[in-house]
Amino acid sequence: MKQFYTLFLLLAFFLSFGQASPNKYDYFVQFNGSQLSKKVGIDAVLNHPIITKYISKKPDFDLRKYNSIIKLDQKITISGNFLDSVPYYQVTIPIKNKEAVRQYLVEKLGAKEKADSIETGLIKDFGKYAVFTPKDVKKTFAWNDGYLVVFELTKRLPHKSYDLADYSVDNDTLPVESTYEEAVVVEAPQVYGVPEVPNSPKITEPSAKHNEPIMADVPAVPIDAGEEDYLYDGNPFAEHTAEQIEFDRKLAQQQSEIIKSLFENGFTAPNSAKINEQADISIWVDYGGAISSLYSMYNYPFSIFGGYNKFLPMQKNFGNFVKGINLDFYFDNDNARIEEVVEYSKEIADVVSKIGNRKINKNIFNYFPSEKPLGYMSYHINTKAALENIPSLMSEMFQNPSFGKEDVTVITDLISTIVDEEATAKLFDGDLSAFLYDVKDVEVMTKKYGYDENYEEKVTEEKVKKSIPLFSVIFTSTHPTFGDKLLQLGVRKKVLVQNGNYYQIIGPKEYGDLFILKEKDVVVVSNTKDYFKSGNGSFVSETKKDLSKNSLYGKLSIAQTVKAFGQNAKEEDLKRFNRISTQFSDIAMEAPKKLIDNKFKFVLKLNSLKSDKNIILQTLDLADEMMNSK
Repeated sequence: MKQFYTLFLLLAFFLSFGQASPNKYDYFVQFNGSQLSKKVGIDAVLNHPIITKYISKKPDFDLRKYNSIIKLDQKITISGNFLDSVPYYQVTIPIKNKEAVRQYLVEKLGAKEKADSIETGLIKDFGKYAVFTPKDVKKTFAWNDGYLVVFELTKRLPHKSYDLADYSVDNDTLPVESTYEEAVVVEAPQVYGVPEVPNSPKITEPSAKHNEPIMADVPAVPIDAGEEDYLYDGNPFAEHTAEQIEFDRKLAQQQSEIIKSLFENGFTAPNSAKINEQADISIWVDYGGAISSLYSMYNYPFSIFGGYNKFLPMQKNFGNFVKGINLDFYFDNDNARIEEVVEYSKEIADVVSKIGNRKINKNIFNYFPSEKPLGYMSYHINTKAALENIPSLMSEMFQNPSFGKEDVTVITDLISTIVDEEATAKLFDGDLSAFLYDVKDVEVMTKKYGYDENYEEKVTEEKVKKSIPLFSVIFTSTHPTFGDKLLQLGVRKKVLVQNGNYYQIIGPKEYGDLFILKEKDVVVVSNTKDYFKSGNGSFVSETKKDLSKNSLYGKLSIAQTVKAFGQNAKEEDLKRFNRISTQFSDIAMEAPKKLIDNKFKFVLKLNSLKSDKNIILQTLDLADEMMNSK
């Protein structure tokens, strides 16, 4: 029985990777079946050979069965809250009709359960909607003629905490008595399109300072038939304390009331203005809520150190920096891409815009290769603007009641004093580029560690042949003296050996001979001289154009990289890599300089060499071909 609801959840997450008002969600995931079905037919995916072969071996995971129940060409959503009065999650799936779901569930029940499913209460029909409560789980499945909902309240009884004030210096053990934090009244979440549940049971957590040991004998608490299975997820080690039993009983009752309120007046599917309707899959996360959830998760471990967690930045302040994060997935014929969109507050967006507004030092292009390398990444920021805004950012972060205004002023003034924006920014101006050129077989000196007959460590050196990547890292530094002085210090300390305007690095040769080149305001670190001072070329002009619009841009050529690194690969691995290189051309990334509506975008794209078929089907074709070749 556990498999059927697992399949429902697996399907939702495979396709996409409790209900509040549209602006109250902490997270929202939408699988846009109506959008994606225009690009690739659901039947073409479900009946693809690689899927059918897998199903033949695992018939319980036949996703094609869901096509007769679920409207896969419509929107499937996952939504919920991390830190509402009662945190919850809700999966909402459009279905073809109510009876189809009931019939499917009945088929999944065992023989005895099937015979008396109504009597045992596994499936309850309330006319307008039906409810299925599996044994041993806390999830509830509810559905009407239009939608199937998987719903669970995720509120849990808090950890027991120890007050270190009660900790005896003369005793090396924590006190026997357990204490709880202050009482918290937990109410039902506001439901979108449905008024707050009247007379909904409130869950009151145990009040503070019950300095009584938890007794082994637990008083009996009335529990409805079958509810014990709901309470403990089948875990025989769960604490059956009176508090826990009462807490779970009320939570189960409240969940039932919420399900009723969702359906009895007509179900309304959740929606969010934060979701990108043009994306095939769109995810939105409230950043402040996510950080607060993470903070509360680790709040208890910090508390045992005597309240030092009070001096950490308040978690709510993270929401003042970032409002939310979108992850949008697109699957087209010639590419698959992920677009990450970060929404900043107005103040932070202004800072980010200044940091991204960098006029690239043109001298750096003199050290770019003339021909396209295997891969490259070029990143350009305004270091001075970043340093100038550190104090204000830190001031915002440390807005904590434990710190007075004078304390914050001292901290920010100290940072401003230590960091000289003008001087520090010139050490690294903000231009940084990295290139992977090729692979080369070389002889390198390696050290081997062992022991002699007296069990003393013995280090030997020997030359071995190996393939090393040829690369360079290039950055700009306009400080008039520091760079040169630093290089001369390396020479005096015998870390570097000067040879004209090159400086060879003394040390391990795992990547061949490493060099440093400094000419005026450009510094290059590399293990090859073949690609320096290339002058102008097609790659340089192409890259200048890309970087005029982006603060970050990069590409990795799949075919060239496979050809270069595949020389010493095993035959089977090389065949597999070659198949990938004939399918996909490159992986590209970019981040535009300009923010739109206080939003920063980062794009990661996998480009295909073919355009006659959706990239999802292309990927399945490739996977099937690679499996057949084994």
